[in-house]
Amino acid sequence: MSHLMNTYARLPVAFTHGEGVWLFDETGKRYLDALSGIAVSTLGHNHPRLVRAISEQAASVLHTSNLYRIPRQEELGDRIAALSGMDEVFFCNSGCEANEAAIKLARFYGHKKNVDHPEIIVMENAFHGRTLATLSATGNRKTQAGFEPLVTGFVRVPYKDIAAIRAVGEHNHNVVAIMLEMVQGEGGINIADDAFQRELRAICDERGWLLICDEVQCGIGRTGHWFGFQQSGVKPDIMTLAKGLGSGVPIGACVTAGRAAGLFGPGNHGSTFGGNPLACAAGLATLDEIEDKALRDNAVRVGAAICNGMREALAGVAGVVDIRGRGLMIGIELDRPCGDLVRQALDAGLLINVTAERVIRLLPALVFTEQDAGALVSALAPLVRKFLAQ
Repeated sequence: MSHLMNTYARLPVAFTHGEGVWLFDETGKRYLDALSGIAVSTLGHNHPRLVRAISEQAASVLHTSNLYRIPRQEELGDRIAALSGMDEVFFCNSGCEANEAAIKLARFYGHKKNVDHPEIIVMENAFHGRTLATLSATGNRKTQAGFEPLVTGFVRVPYKDIAAIRAVGEHNHNVVAIMLEMVQGEGGINIADDAFQRELRAICDERGWLLICDEVQCGIGRTGHWFGFQQSGVKPDIMTLAKGLGSGVPIGACVTAGRAAGLFGPGNHGSTFGGNPLACAAGLATLDEIEDKALRDNAVRVGAAICNGMREALAGVAGVVDIRGRGLMIGIELDRPCGDLVRQALDAGLLINVTAERVIRLLPALVFTEQDAGALVSALAPLVRKFLAQ
């Protein structure tokens, strides 16, 4: 690793292959994967349908560029529009690129309304990416430190604080949009309740603002719905996707509806690799498998089994603040920093993550079974108990 830029505090393990929800290291030791590449490996590892789709596409054509029609891209765009009830799709390569497109759209929309300095309301503890614009929209000073000057045009409010949003609207006439995650992933699995979502939609409609939903982590069936916003029946003007859409093949999407549709024309935005045939083949295979195997229902059932199992196993344990989740997006909040649990779990053959310093984050593949849920609880609960007893 001597020539790799030192941007990650990597754990001392390398995986050689995977099978379903299991990964295997260079010594043959196996690990139960409760993180799925940070909500990326929707179908787990070595899924036959995905492998077949990628192999067949690779044997045909990998890339042609967006100078030409790409039938696979058109097909995937149609599927996303049908599943979301939205109108247009722009394909890119990652979540931060999708969010960059959303920010550009909001500014473009503002200028068309003769707002010279359009601004976007964003939330505390949000995470929208690491490019300069998405970093500026992110509500975490730790990730922003050292990269100033940040991009202007963002107004931050506490998560789920309708009064604060209305107050900004009363005093700031440059606001053109609200941007949020319906479930904050990096922020600690914080969930926007249905009433809050509906109020956001109402405020945006009252003021002519765009509602932007960052679904990069909570989209593609993870919450039990195709997209997190569908829990409340609220439809955004812009939705961003990535992570789980390609089950490991990089792909992102910025999806529009209503007043955000039809804004961009040729030359307003673009991507060299975005929506190439290989990525779209992976996306189509992922959506097909979720639908054919009822994996959204599975996410609800197995997510509940994990939450209930952890609540039962940790009942009465001092130091457990909360166990919360929506589908297979689960957070176990402790009363102290618990990053050491990541290495302890690794040693025990379990892959987890800690975010917001005190929240154990679980993001299993959508193919996780109730038996896998039991194995996860059996492995993790004793580690948490031991950690909190220290």
